[in-house]
Amino acid sequence: MSGHVVLLGDSIFDNASYVSGGMSVIDHLRRRLPSGSKASLRAVDGACVTNVYRQLQQLPADATHFVLSIGGNDALFAAGDLFTEDPQPLAQSLERTAHVVEQFAQEHRELLIHLKQWEKPLVVCTIYDHIPSLSPGERAGLSIFNDAISRNIFRLGATLIDLRLVCDDTRDYAEISPIEPSAQGGEKIARAIADAILQIGSPRRVIV
Repeated sequence: MSGHVVLLGDSIFDNASYVSGGMSVIDHLRRRLPSGSKASLRAVDGACVTNVYRQLQQLPADATHFVLSIGGNDALFAAGDLFTEDPQPLAQSLERTAHVVEQFAQEHRELLIHLKQWEKPLVVCTIYDHIPSLSPGERAGLSIFNDAISRNIFRLGATLIDLRLVCDDTRDYAEISPIEPSAQGGEKIARAIADAILQIGSPRRVIV
């Protein structure tokens, strides 16, 4: 395989400022891809689903593969609303959560449809959930967002990387900001991306 892999999304890929001089995801990926291949970073720290369209305006002309990690900031902003409301009955809380996730799922699905129109192999990540500071309630909330992400990925025929299984160690998260990948976490993410790119077209569609 030779080509030009473009990373889209948020700080899961754009993590250079969190690794204290260590290697970022894009650095690790460039080392792991086969000779003759290239990788470019278009992901931007803090991005949400709707911000990815702007990233697509600056694509390299020879881009051959898209890899997307998005949704963590959308979930983070949603949590700011959902977890600050006055206590409500469980059924009512779940209904409010379902409404928020349904809106996210639609925006995420529309983005994937747009990316598929470029007719390039597409790899999409879930949101990791082993962040050291994450509460059980927040982890449960993330599972609902990840369900929406996974459904969209399989519905549209993309390849899924489940970051919940990739970054499963507390050392995978940066000391500067525990919601970001550390150099170790970035290396594991880059390995999963390289494996996914190399296996495009094979029967296996889930990379862990």
